[in-house]
Amino acid sequence: MNLSMPLAAVLGLLLTGCALDEQARVLDEAQASYQAVQNDESIVRHAPKDVLRAGETLERAQRFGGYLGSREDVLHYSYLSQRYSQIAREHADLVQGRERLGHLQRQRERMQLALEGARMASATPGQQDPQDQLISLAATETDRGLLMTLGDVLFTANSTELSPAANRTLLRLVQFLQLNPKRSVRVEGYTDNRGDEGENQRLSQARAQVVADLLNSLGIDASRIAVVGYGHLYPLAENASARGRAQNRRVEILFSDDQGQLAPLR
Repeated sequence: MNLSMPLAAVLGLLLTGCALDEQARVLDEAQASYQAVQNDESIVRHAPKDVLRAGETLERAQRFGGYLGSREDVLHYSYLSQRYSQIAREHADLVQGRERLGHLQRQRERMQLALEGARMASATPGQQDPQDQLISLAATETDRGLLMTLGDVLFTANSTELSPAANRTLLRLVQFLQLNPKRSVRVEGYTDNRGDEGENQRLSQARAQVVADLLNSLGIDASRIAVVGYGHLYPLAENASARGRAQNRRVEILFSDDQGQLAPLR
């Protein structure tokens, strides 16, 4: 730096440099926020106008970034772009939540009708042999207790929505729990090892919770239902093949003994 340069000029250069650094930072943050929502198909599908606004305001911020003396405009439009990106994400979450709620409501209504039909078709359900009940559930005895597995095929791909194929299986489970009021269950979610570990944990927990919520909505008291997500832990098969990964993506129903005692968590 020129030592003979006036102090005011030196301070001016320093302030200009700081301002340019701040502009670059906020532009980068706005770009990252926009890129994240733009690359999320679900957000683009559910909140397209908000994503479009985020992109338009980001372009304005970038254009102003090429002119001297436009710091306030850069900061303003960068902030707007980040807010629109945030609004797009929140809007998409709201729409998806409503869709899931509607889907669950429709599924519950279908299953309640089916459950009522099953009650009417069974003349003496309380006299059904316990062993026959277990056979109908396709449950197996393990070192942790009686276990029933809901495979990945019972969920819509990469989502927490139960497919229609799950209805018959869960109806049998509800009937079993109604006929055995001292039994409780733990609903355990699992994934394969692909993708982000945190996302796998979230998905496994969410899938288990969907099953638990449906059982509760069909009359099984929440105090009889525990929920846990294990992510990619405890695989049943190697994750090297598509078939093995499909086996590992599952929800397991662990039954208590006939006194309501569940095995410890894994």
